[in-house]
Amino acid sequence: MALTKEDIINAVADMSVMEVAELIEAMEEKFGVSAAAAVVAGPGGGEAAAEEEQTEFDVVLTGAGDKKVNVIKAVREITGLGLKEAKGAVDGAPATIKEGLSKDDAEAAKKKLEDAGASVELK
Repeated sequence: MALTKEDIINAVADMSVMEVAELIEAMEEKFGVSAAAAVVAGPGGGEAAAEEEQTEFDVVLTGAGDKKVNVIKAVREITGLGLKEAKGAVDGAPATIKEGLSKDDAEAAKKKLEDAGASVELK
């Protein structure tokens, strides 16, 4: 009876880090490949994946600036947070204000925060 993929995965999960490293080395020798090369040449072809355009952006407040009250108001407007939570986010800068936004929404949020006096990055 042949081992299933699940059997192999469960066996690897029970190994120590050293045992896994030795297993990888033995597989590289047996099959004449490098695990690092397999990752680079994996699905998507490396360069094509790197050139893929980013579709989701996080709005990160890097600094509140001089007009902290205006920045807190902008954070509340963008996130719907209460006063205490918005103030906490502004005081805790750098802080992620909103995650997973489209490029247009992220740009709009960034502009609103910058107009209020904040420093903002899109990631």
